[in-house]
Amino acid sequence: MELSSYDIIKNIVTTDKSNKLFKSLGKLTFEVHKNANKVMIREAIQKIWNVEVAQVSILNCAGKTKTFSRRVFKTSDKKKAIVTLKKGHKIELPGHFETMGVSEATTAEKKRSVEEK
Repeated sequence: MELSSYDIIKNIVTTDKSNKLFKSLGKLTFEVHKNANKVMIREAIQKIWNVEVAQVSILNCAGKTKTFSRRVFKTSDKKKAIVTLKKGHKIELPGHFETMGVSEATTAEKKRSVEEK
């Protein structure tokens, strides 16, 4: 089965841990197709965002067993990729990293607008 670049990269992961990893080390975390390998992920990211990838790490996350209304079920397994870009390269993902905290520039703008009122 041939996967396109957009089939390989499913979603970006925005958890507390992935946000801290992005802020401190500049690493991005993606949810990827379960059959994708490191080479396929590297090529997909380079093709979609036109950047150079330095390193790709993969995590296989097993699904959890949950109970809902006395019924037990298992969530699906996931595969995540932690991607490190080469120096000088950057991926702009509008709207995805606003939950990571407010940057100093936007904090200063908010303070000024409050003082003006």
